[in-house]
Amino acid sequence: MDSRDIKVPPQGEIIQILGDFLEVAITSIVFLKGIYPSGAFERRRYMNAVVQKARNPELQDYIHSTVSGLLPFIQKGLVERVAVIFFNSDNVQLERFVFKLTVNQSYESKVENSDLEFALRAFLIKLSVSEPLTKVLPPDCKWEITAYFQTLPSSSTSKNAESWIPTDTKQWQQPPVITPIKSMTSRPLNLQLYLEHPSLSEPNHYE
Repeated sequence: MDSRDIKVPPQGEIIQILGDFLEVAITSIVFLKGIYPSGAFERRRYMNAVVQKARNPELQDYIHSTVSGLLPFIQKGLVERVAVIFFNSDNVQLERFVFKLTVNQSYESKVENSDLEFALRAFLIKLSVSEPLTKVLPPDCKWEITAYFQTLPSSSTSKNAESWIPTDTKQWQQPPVITPIKSMTSRPLNLQLYLEHPSLSEPNHYE
């Protein structure tokens, strides 16, 4: 392949690739947990890996709009973690899939699409076989996407700031039990994916 045929994206495109990846990864997590019937998803290929795509328009829109709304804050380095939280009817958190990410704000070089996509593809493959690490959830379980900001954005600095509201789920009082799933380290982007479960000493601990 001629080196001129390799598309080298600027940082903005790296953020977009990350956004597309988060949408696919979050959909894969929801599929993995069996919150919806398997017929609510269909198999697709993404980054040369078999993944699940939501067929329900509302589910698609929730994941897409949430991730799209986060991208400007991720690009500015304001978002420390993005979590997919599963909780019961009492709003008690039972399990969290956490993406801890750092985008190098001063990185000005270009990165080949293939390099970044190869690294992110490994996360999707690892996710597809991570069910043994997870907990069985009750039938009335719900879920949401939550972002943890290093600094809360204000409406004076971002028109999207007012669309973010505090979660109603009950936070854990004890440090969680962490199970690593996958991580990558590179100059433009660092990413970790891990599971969090409540400590055995956590009040209202669910088994």
